[in-house]
Amino acid sequence: MPTDIVVFSGNSNHALALEICKGLWQPLGKAQVRRFPDGEILIELGENVRGRDTFVIQSTCAPVNDNIMELLLIIDALKRASARRITAVIPYYGYARQDRKAAPRVPISAKLVADLLTAAGTTRVLAMDLHAGQIQGFFNIPVDHLFAAPILLQFIHHLGVNDITLVSPDAGGVERTRHLAKQLGVPIAIVDKRRDGPGDAKAMNLIGEVEGQRCIIIDDMVDTAGTLTQAAEVIIKKGATEVMALATHPVLSGNAIQRIADSPLSVMAVTNSIPLSAEGREVAKIKVLSVAKLLSEAIRRIHQEDSISSLFV
Repeated sequence: MPTDIVVFSGNSNHALALEICKGLWQPLGKAQVRRFPDGEILIELGENVRGRDTFVIQSTCAPVNDNIMELLLIIDALKRASARRITAVIPYYGYARQDRKAAPRVPISAKLVADLLTAAGTTRVLAMDLHAGQIQGFFNIPVDHLFAAPILLQFIHHLGVNDITLVSPDAGGVERTRHLAKQLGVPIAIVDKRRDGPGDAKAMNLIGEVEGQRCIIIDDMVDTAGTLTQAAEVIIKKGATEVMALATHPVLSGNAIQRIADSPLSVMAVTNSIPLSAEGREVAKIKVLSVAKLLSEAIRRIHQEDSISSLFV
């Protein structure tokens, strides 16, 4: 890679940042992200960035507010140090579920985060599997929206596509599931669920035939794993021989890991857009797929002003 690129990382996903830099044949930029005694974040860049093309890798996962603030402060430091371009690389975009006014007197938090990133000095955003595609329109700067589909497809191909049915855990994920099923040439099914509140869903009925099939539930994120595990139980009751799950973002809050461990799922494959906790790494059925190669290729193409449309699978 040319020497006028420098890649920085906050504390949210340091391992992924190192893997991305390895793919770029580029060392991770020197930066200290520390705390004052009262908890305020202190950023000190150890690289000269004047006139350089800079990238900041930060998943805004838990603790989401701390990680967003780290990202904003690193971006501000780069702006004030005269970086030529500042690209925020956000493998997981926090607050993405709050993308509209679903009830009276509530914020559109995804839009607020977009405004904060732009105000801080971000000139470009590289994100992956946004919970709502319209979030791209919340920015007045270029947004490259990657999908983890190539990694998920590769995983499914290794399993073999004979007797495979892809399952959407809700109506909102049908488009995503159908897109993958079309490329694999396999059928889909849909779990009809009723949601009683945020993070509280009850799986109800299954639309489609799964008897005698190996089923793979496709989702963009797993938070409490309530929907996922309930869907797995419904699918097994309908005669499926095996139920697996693929998701891009392992949010895994609350007792999600224990729910997955106790569920009928034989495999739960996720990407490293969010780092797994120590508890999650101990569960044998949870497999981690790396998105580092995809992100490093996107960064390389952005830096070299090449098209990245072929990565939008």
